[in-house]
Amino acid sequence: MKKTKDYGTAWRILRLRSITDQIFIKAQRIRTLEEKKVSKVGENITSEYIGIVNYCVIAMIQLQLSDSDSHEIPYEVVEKQFEEKVSETKDLMFAKNHDYGEAWRDMRISSLTDLILMKIFRVKQIEDNEGQTLASEGVKANYQDMLNYSVFALIKLGVKS
Repeated sequence: MKKTKDYGTAWRILRLRSITDQIFIKAQRIRTLEEKKVSKVGENITSEYIGIVNYCVIAMIQLQLSDSDSHEIPYEVVEKQFEEKVSETKDLMFAKNHDYGEAWRDMRISSLTDLILMKIFRVKQIEDNEGQTLASEGVKANYQDMLNYSVFALIKLGVKS
C-alpha cells in the first residue's frame, strides 16, 4: 500500500501472465539465495516472500477487474480490495490449517519455496491453456496458496506483521 501511495496503480498495466512471471522471478531468487546464501544486490529472502504476497494480491485484484477498467484506481478502493483479498485468503488458510493440522509448521522453508514454484508452473500452464482446465481449482486458488505459503515462510523466518 505504501508503493501505491508513491506510484499509484501503475501495476494495473501488467497482464496476469506478467504478474505470474514476477512471482516466478521472486520465487526463483529465493531458491537461489537458499542454495548459494549470497546476495549481490542486498535483497534477502524475507523481502522476496513479501513481494510474492503483494504480487499474489495484485493478481487477485486484476482477476476481478477488466482491461477496460481504469488503470488508475483511487487509493481507498485499492486498500479495500487489498484487505478483502487478504481476508479471504486468510480465511482459506485457517480452513486448510484445520483440515491439514498445520502441517506447514513441520516443513522446511525450502519446501515452501518449492511448493510456490510448483504452483507458479501450474498457473503458467493454465494461462497457456487459455484458462481451460479439467480438474484445476483455477488461478485464483493457486495465487491464494502461494500467498499462504509465503506467509508460512515469513512466520518460520520470524517476521512480525
